[in-house]
Amino acid sequence: MERKLILASASPRRKALLEKVGIEVDIVLSEVEETVRRGEDPKKHVLRMAREKTEDVASRFPDRWVIGADTIVVVDREILRKPETAREARHMLSLLSGRDHLVFTGYAIAMRKRAVFMNDVVETRVRVKCLSTGEIDWYVRTEEPFGKAGAYAIQGVGCFMVEQIEGSYTNVVGLPVCQIWESLRTLGAIAPRY
Repeated sequence: MERKLILASASPRRKALLEKVGIEVDIVLSEVEETVRRGEDPKKHVLRMAREKTEDVASRFPDRWVIGADTIVVVDREILRKPETAREARHMLSLLSGRDHLVFTGYAIAMRKRAVFMNDVVETRVRVKCLSTGEIDWYVRTEEPFGKAGAYAIQGVGCFMVEQIEGSYTNVVGLPVCQIWESLRTLGAIAPRY
């Protein structure tokens, strides 16, 4: 690669996932406000957010490859964002307890100078064990739920609650690495040396 790609995200997990497979990135934050439109389908929402974040950063760096993403947790068609309070975290964990939920990550890749843009969404189904009130309270006290969509981190302490997963594990962490690798390779944004 001539230059590092740009990741339009402040997520340290996304950066670490990309770097784990040898894709170095510069971080440039998008100025797009993350809002859910009334009645917006969850898949359409993550695609829109990924597109808007990517387009925002790509407009400032037209000769660089830009990756943008948005991850949400969905249960009963309700989007669970990142809890801001212990009460919100407890509520979200109670909703997830003993059932399946979906994790959607929308991602987009662009280079404006070459007029290249693509986006996609990856879906993973996760089953959470039945959580006792004590387990929920203990987990919230770890403070790990804050800043995490759906109030848990599968790659952290929150792994204790994940009973089963169908689909991409890295998608639940915040970035579907396999799909992004293939997209970057196909677009010519990376040229891996095997």
